[in-house]
Amino acid sequence: MSSDAPRWEAPRGGNSHVPTPEEDRPAPSASAPPRALAHPLPAGMRDLLPEEARRRRALAKRVLDHFVLCGYQPVSLPAFEFAEVLERGLGTLDAADVLRFIEPESGEVAALRPDMTPQIARLVATRLADAPRPIRLCYEGTVLRRRQGRARRHRQIPQAGVELYGVGTLAGELEILRLAASAVREAGLDRFVVDLGHAMIARALLDAVPAGLAAELSEVIELKDTSRLAAVLASPKAADVPRRIVAAIAALPDLAGGGAADPDGAAVFDRATRLLTGTPAEAPLAELRALWDAARVSPELGPALRVDLGELRGLAYYTGAIFHVLADGPGEAIAAGGRYDMLLSRFGLPMPAVGFALNLDAIAWARDVAGAADEPALRVLVAVRPERAASLAAALRGLGVPAVAHAPDQDPEGYALSWRFSHLVRERDGALVIEATSGGGEAATSASAVPAALDDAAAAQAIVLKTGAGRPGGK
Repeated sequence: MSSDAPRWEAPRGGNSHVPTPEEDRPAPSASAPPRALAHPLPAGMRDLLPEEARRRRALAKRVLDHFVLCGYQPVSLPAFEFAEVLERGLGTLDAADVLRFIEPESGEVAALRPDMTPQIARLVATRLADAPRPIRLCYEGTVLRRRQGRARRHRQIPQAGVELYGVGTLAGELEILRLAASAVREAGLDRFVVDLGHAMIARALLDAVPAGLAAELSEVIELKDTSRLAAVLASPKAADVPRRIVAAIAALPDLAGGGAADPDGAAVFDRATRLLTGTPAEAPLAELRALWDAARVSPELGPALRVDLGELRGLAYYTGAIFHVLADGPGEAIAAGGRYDMLLSRFGLPMPAVGFALNLDAIAWARDVAGAADEPALRVLVAVRPERAASLAAALRGLGVPAVAHAPDQDPEGYALSWRFSHLVRERDGALVIEATSGGGEAATSASAVPAALDDAAAAQAIVLKTGAGRPGGK
């Protein structure tokens, strides 16, 4: 196929549009169009064009279908709720992240959901309180958070995740860790790291120091700033902290390992045992070691597993094991989760809980860096004589193949390329000729034909066979 006419090029990447922060926009000039005509988006928001939206939808479906296959049932949640309810279960998020407004019907303060976990906790506490346990739920949707600073590219974050309620033992964490790893692989990533920690190790140590000092130490440990940490612990502010606690806190940023250099984690856990025995962190260390030993022998987890005792993410929220999954590209976790046994009690129904969420944008980014290929979606442009085009397109749709009728004299090649149809069907010399493109805006790569005398149903089946599809839809 070829055409000399200039064509609109559909974007290829999943992150092609990066919103410009409001403060970075130049001041409007006298000749600039009014804002109403320019249609700017709020900072941190973005559109997805057709190919981006298709890829996002396919990724979300792939992950959610995997959750369902593993026994988790999907729930759908409202985009906003009363702020008092959402903020009761905010967990790791700062209240400043929440976008609030006055709900007109009630006059109450409502909030756009910044996280789905508190919504599901509310749902379980109010609608599923008497359901048999364990309760396994999954979800997919977008959360919205207030954009703070330049580090966060977007404030609409597409997520998919799971919640497991009613399992308070190591088996719950192990199920969730295995599911997180298998979901990442199902999303098309084979190379990733699962960083495992325990929220109560650092919390137990920091609870033994004055509150003001604990907040400062928490910030320094999170930054892994060992020199500043040593300076703070040597300052007069820490003079009354027991020396054993000081030594344990000072070592936290370095208590990390696993992987090929230390596959059984012995180097980390042996040192941690010497440092933490006799401190309030001794019991959570034993819990983490038991989980590590069980996870390490799991084929889904072993090679990817790392341990980090200095992980402080969600210190005030998580009550046990915590983890995040990292891959090349995004510079942030592609998945994160852990145990939060106190969450349901905030909604009046104490129950153990563990879960995780995938950041679908981060996964898409990591897939691009890894060169993970998307299976081309089968989409057919039918450019045959008008009296047959509509019925043939309908027959293809009856087989689950997206198909559109198009006038043969209206540049079908250019239209097919611009809108990323995988195949173009047209009539030539008594045959229906099926021309294949890469589905990515490139010229035809192959062509085949079926007899034009076939009726629409038979022709549609033959077209599907000729495309080698067996993958109708890309829906």
